[in-house]
Amino acid sequence: MAEAPLDLPRLWVEFTDPADASQRFRCDLTWLTSSWTCIFGSGCQGIYAGRPDDGCCTLGAHFTDKDDVRRVAGFVAELGEDEWQYHAQGTATGRRSDWTETEDGARKTKVVDSACIFLNRPGFPAGAGCALHQHAVLTGVDPHTTKPDVCWQLPIRRTYRTVELPDDTSYLEVTITEYDRRGWGPGGHDLDWYCSGNPEAHVGREPVYRSNAPELVELMGQAAYEQLVIRAEAHLAQVKAVRARGARELLPLLVHPATLAASPAHPARKRAR
Repeated sequence: MAEAPLDLPRLWVEFTDPADASQRFRCDLTWLTSSWTCIFGSGCQGIYAGRPDDGCCTLGAHFTDKDDVRRVAGFVAELGEDEWQYHAQGTATGRRSDWTETEDGARKTKVVDSACIFLNRPGFPAGAGCALHQHAVLTGVDPHTTKPDVCWQLPIRRTYRTVELPDDTSYLEVTITEYDRRGWGPGGHDLDWYCSGNPEAHVGREPVYRSNAPELVELMGQAAYEQLVIRAEAHLAQVKAVRARGARELLPLLVHPATLAASPAHPARKRAR
């Protein structure tokens, strides 16, 4: 099944941040109520055809700021040789330069053997995947606390802009939406496979706003997240009512196209049986 178009119709909801009246959230209900889920190791083809086992870890991860680097460094110090395939290389001198590098003036995780230094490759005894993520699972903490910001946020995208009003007041608009191909910059259009708009990855048992609740709370704050849940539940109730009425022509306006395509009732799915 084809990847969903980048400029698909979306439904948005806006509300004032309960914790800060000077900012408003603008949330993409089309994405946040979709059935996307990470399928690393369960059908993910990787962003480059020649490296399907890398997922989206081929290029390494850029850090957002010094706090991001410091937080990750604390967990790097906890990784053991049995958890991290590149432990010897990543701790060779005890400096952060063992596992980071600079690209175009920006700090990022080092690329070793053509992928992120924290990516355990197939065949490693602890299993393939991000050593930092696996460490979180092993120690019982949320994975988003151990990984670089860009890793745990993907494919959720948070952006900011200042909205100027006619009465010379303004507010900060915080947008929560899908990190589609364009989020990677011009090179995103050259990725051989990408998950967020692909029906193959829209197989989650829970919508994104539930399955990624820890990440969304971190991005929005607990009070704002609770407001999002109220609106997302109302949206899903509307979708359910539309389905019950058989108004199928309305569904593309209410449901992410990749989620629709992944549904067993979708014509493409029926033909494949």
